[in-house]
Amino acid sequence: MRNWLVMVATLAMIAGLSGGGPASAATLDDDAKAFGSREAASSLDLSPSGSKVVMLSPGPGHATLIKLVDLTTGNQSLIGGSSGAPDILRWCRFADDSQLVCRFTANMVYEGEIVGFSRLVTMGIDGKNVKSLGQRSSFRDAYLRQQDGAILDWLPGKGGALLMERAYVPEIYTLGTNIHRDSDGLGVDRIDLRTLRTTTVEPPRRDVDHFITDGQGNIRVKVDVRQHDNDGQLTGITTYSYRPVGSGDWKRLGDYDERSAAGMRPLAIEASSNSLYFLRKVDGRDALFKMPLDGSGVATRIAANPHVDIDGVVRAGRGEKVVGYTYAEDSRRARYFDPDYAGLEQSLARALPDAGLIDFASWNGDGTRLLVFGGSDVAPGTYYLLDRATKQMRPLFDVRPGLQDRKMSPVKSISFAARDGQTIPAYLTIPAGSSGKNMPAIVLPHGGPSARDEWGFDWLPQFLAARGYVVIQPQYRGSAGFGDEFRNVNGFRNWSTSIADINDAAHFLAKGGIADPSRIAIVGWSYGGYAALQAVATDPTLFKAVVAIAPVTDLTLLKNEEKGFADADLLSDFVGGGKNARNGSPLRNATAIRVPVLLVHGDMDSNVGIAHSLKMQAALQGQGTAVELLRYKALDHQLDDSDARTEMLSHIGALLERTIGH
Repeated sequence: MRNWLVMVATLAMIAGLSGGGPASAATLDDDAKAFGSREAASSLDLSPSGSKVVMLSPGPGHATLIKLVDLTTGNQSLIGGSSGAPDILRWCRFADDSQLVCRFTANMVYEGEIVGFSRLVTMGIDGKNVKSLGQRSSFRDAYLRQQDGAILDWLPGKGGALLMERAYVPEIYTLGTNIHRDSDGLGVDRIDLRTLRTTTVEPPRRDVDHFITDGQGNIRVKVDVRQHDNDGQLTGITTYSYRPVGSGDWKRLGDYDERSAAGMRPLAIEASSNSLYFLRKVDGRDALFKMPLDGSGVATRIAANPHVDIDGVVRAGRGEKVVGYTYAEDSRRARYFDPDYAGLEQSLARALPDAGLIDFASWNGDGTRLLVFGGSDVAPGTYYLLDRATKQMRPLFDVRPGLQDRKMSPVKSISFAARDGQTIPAYLTIPAGSSGKNMPAIVLPHGGPSARDEWGFDWLPQFLAARGYVVIQPQYRGSAGFGDEFRNVNGFRNWSTSIADINDAAHFLAKGGIADPSRIAIVGWSYGGYAALQAVATDPTLFKAVVAIAPVTDLTLLKNEEKGFADADLLSDFVGGGKNARNGSPLRNATAIRVPVLLVHGDMDSNVGIAHSLKMQAALQGQGTAVELLRYKALDHQLDDSDARTEMLSHIGALLERTIGH
């Protein structure tokens, strides 16, 4: 074991987990290209034999490529991809050693609205014989099929068969047509990927939203999302039912209310113990429970954290036993109650001391070979192949090879006191090699608002730090993961508290002598873009420039965009209305914004329509405020395009240089 650890530690040094060499005096264009380039390796999956890896890599422009890597020979082959306009490749996984399943999404205009679609296909590992796994569409379909289904169970060892829940859409009967489809709703089929022969496991039903299996091919939980009978609007209440072993009958399991976050949320079913792992609130925070599906209803609390929510479980391979759980305090952690995995994690932590984040990314069929990810705040990360039988590990792919020779800036977990005394956690990035005193600074609120930042490498704050700016990322009230009280309903309904926390992050930097109070700007994406604009509207002299990427600018417009969809009532309740919504909309308070503004938006964004940025641009131009809008054709909310991101970073850098220096 000692020799193995020494070898792995040496590999870590080679891979650059220490954060690279000394900082170089790069130009803005150099930095924009280096940090704006997409990850070279993502969505990796290991074949059941452990001899091959499939992964996604960026192509030109919007495109994404599928690469197959032979781990024995080292040969890489390009077997497919997506154009990104409109189809976007999200992942590919091995069904067996000769067959892949891939998921594509696309945003398209349908009846004047931007609507998202999702499709699953299968293909050979040579990229040939691409076939759709969903029900074939028809010009007589009764309604729009946005998603064709999801993989429920990969059925390991079943020769390329899997369980798929499929969306069935009936055809409209027309006079003179004797044959038409009438299946309607969500069903489950067993599919042989080579022949596409299907066997019905669960007939389609309109009242089912999802199924959960035990990983061994048995459907054990049924998920029903309740709707109002009169208008089809979602209520936010989800009902769960279960099947006892060997039974075909459904029995009530429990409910979850999205609005109050009360009830149970199933995560996984473990076949070996006939048990359900689920989350439920304890003292306002999500805790992990385990309950046998035997009708006893006796649940045992497995894990809880007094500071943050438990947010997931870790399984060994596909459908195997649950071996641990996850949460994020200062950084993301996995705790393993399985002794084998606990020991393996400890060995890897000793072998890769500079890798603050270690993750088991993928397993082969028998768990003897693993893809391991190691990274940190100053290292974008490297994927390794670990052979547990020989106790050898070797590096495979650097996530961002273009940054390997650059010295990154360390990210420190801190906290500060808000104006009402509440402690606000945050991440502080001080440019490597700088004094960290009286610096130009950026406040960078995260999106969501029901989300949070996590410690690790992040290309946007690292770009800002490389340009010489201190970056603070406040986990404002409204952030997820810190419990119900801290969530404070949410960052829209209680926007005044969230925005005050964000502005207080700037005051903290100035009062502590970290930032020059005359050289502070604010940058945000999605809700973070909303927060950047609203922060300036509420405190017009605090920031000298604003960058808002895909921002919400009007809360009423946000609600109106969702009209006609089943979750319109839920979103309206989430956002709120009346005077609070008017005062909480940057567009309604544009007259208070007098500093330069950069807006960035993709015109196929289905999360936040580009109308938000167009209206904001018009309002600011109308009053003489300096404003620029970067509009990207065919891109969605994530702007997954290296050229677009590079251009965006160049414009951000230029704006900041003009307003707060460099």
